[in-house]
Amino acid sequence: MVLGDRLATRWRALRFLAVEAVAAVVSLCMLTAGLVVAALLVLIVGWLAVPRYLRVLRWWAGRARLRAGRFTGRPVPERYPPIPDDPGFADVFRLLAAPATRRDASWVAIHGVAALVIGVIAIGLPLGMINSFAIPFYWRALPPDEPVSNIYPVTSWWGAAGMPLVGVGFAILAWWGIPALARGIAGLAGTLLAPGRETELSERVSALTVSRAAALDAHAAELRRIERDLHDGAQNRLVAVVMMLGLAERSLRVAPDQALPQLLRAQDAAAEALSELRTLVHDIYPPVLDELGLGGAVSALAGRSSVPCVLDVDGLRRAPAAVEAAAYFVVAEALTNVAKHSGAEQVRVTLSTCDDDRGGTLVIDVRDDGVGGAIASSGSGLSGIGRRVAAFEGKMTLDSPLGGPTRLEVELPCGF
Repeated sequence: MVLGDRLATRWRALRFLAVEAVAAVVSLCMLTAGLVVAALLVLIVGWLAVPRYLRVLRWWAGRARLRAGRFTGRPVPERYPPIPDDPGFADVFRLLAAPATRRDASWVAIHGVAALVIGVIAIGLPLGMINSFAIPFYWRALPPDEPVSNIYPVTSWWGAAGMPLVGVGFAILAWWGIPALARGIAGLAGTLLAPGRETELSERVSALTVSRAAALDAHAAELRRIERDLHDGAQNRLVAVVMMLGLAERSLRVAPDQALPQLLRAQDAAAEALSELRTLVHDIYPPVLDELGLGGAVSALAGRSSVPCVLDVDGLRRAPAAVEAAAYFVVAEALTNVAKHSGAEQVRVTLSTCDDDRGGTLVIDVRDDGVGGAIASSGSGLSGIGRRVAAFEGKMTLDSPLGGPTRLEVELPCGF
């Protein structure tokens, strides 16, 4: 790093500490207001003031997260329990006992003192350096009974001659100390204001509970679909086969010349029932996924689409079988919806794999130039996609303004 970059880094750190010193005054005011609210909890007015105070406290802590995130380049996450519009006593007690409230209160108390002291030190170091280098030029202008006071009183040329050395010391402290102090203040915000591990574990448990419920819903919906397909399709055809065979048996007894056509019809019905059973098995887990992978399977879907489909799978990598099966059905359902409802002239499907801390994410992007207005309502194909995505703790985003175009984006974690 060249000297100019190092100077810019230290100037940036100094500005950050100066801003934090000013913000510390506000933090002290917030701390004072919090102590007043706490003292008023013995009265009903204190309980009424808590939600308003917490909203302001969260806003102020959020500003600190933004400042620390901009300085370090690492955003500081925030997770708060919601504040009801008309909170009752139990809601207020829950908000006061929340870990997020304790974190914010601790940060305000520590920041109000530490940031102010450190900010004054950080500003004082370069000012002390400048003053030390200037003392030899102006110390004689002061009255003898009020000498310049720096590290020591300057009353002679010998004392003034040592001031540049003191200035060098201030410069060294400022050069190395200011960035370290800035990192310390930013780290304080990251440590105190970021959600704790227990909060992350609690949210993870909640997310797993939701995804488990979604998986059960998706499983139940899949079972209902299979049962409906069996009942309405293959079962009815097999019943017809049995009836045709019964008629053929009767014909063999009384009119043998009429038995052959009935047997042929029964054979055709049995073949159709077998075809429907194969289709049903294919829909449970398409064999083409094992044979060609997700890219090849989706390519086959795009080739059969009634709406011209452009497919991009250049950034796609293999994923667990369950994830690939879910992605296959998402694309199949999305193309079916485009064909039935969009009135589009073209659809584009993009599949890619993005690396992240969850072991990678499979991203599905389906865009069409149709009329728009799609809604992921209950009972629609999009709601089925939503249930399937939720079962994998994934994310579905639908953007479909009236007049189009429509964009469906689905993210499926590969390390679920």
